[in-house]
Amino acid sequence: MQMNHKHQWVAMLALLLSAAVSGGSVAASPSGEPDPGLVEALRAGGYVIYFRHASTHWEQDDLVESLDDVSSCDGDRMRQLTPQGRETSRRIGNAIRTLRIPIGQVLASEYCRTVETATLMQLGEVVTTRDVINARAARLLQGREHLAETARARLSTPPVPGTNTVIVAHGNVFVLAAGTRPPEAGAAVVRPDGASGFEIVAMLDAEDWSSLLAAEQASIPLPAHAD
Repeated sequence: MQMNHKHQWVAMLALLLSAAVSGGSVAASPSGEPDPGLVEALRAGGYVIYFRHASTHWEQDDLVESLDDVSSCDGDRMRQLTPQGRETSRRIGNAIRTLRIPIGQVLASEYCRTVETATLMQLGEVVTTRDVINARAARLLQGREHLAETARARLSTPPVPGTNTVIVAHGNVFVLAAGTRPPEAGAAVVRPDGASGFEIVAMLDAEDWSSLLAAEQASIPLPAHAD
């Protein structure tokens, strides 16, 4: 399984998503913007959208001695979202809701910054899981190899038909599972195979959701004014 960078997935999106779009294919965008055809594919359901938490205070450190520490929302103990990160989370969630992308299960790592990101998106009830806990805390469970296995299992599990699963976790977990990572507030759109594998079909920056929404709104014809 090989990851495509953002400039690569645009050219390959038509091939990767054609089966998910009824009656046709998804045209690649020559501008490098996220292809609007991705929205139609997501509306059909069947994907896992893996978000890395939104922007954080990098001057803060994670002081993790036990699993009880990771959920702390104290900036003196654990790295927290910035005000910009909180606003970005709200904006992404609003775009997804406005685009009418159906979301079923919403999962998050136990860390405060991941739970807060998922909560602010307002895409559904947030359920925490250690299957995608930060890789730096894997030593407190069964190690990084086990974390890679549990993360891959989540990514390869199909959602309830007609919906998409959202996972909000950490960049280093996705590195273990797929060899790459989204930027903060970025997302990997994954098509699970239902067995033990998955295919990454898109990598999105935080602002790409707004671009998809803008493209959607621009395509809607304005009503004619009455005389």
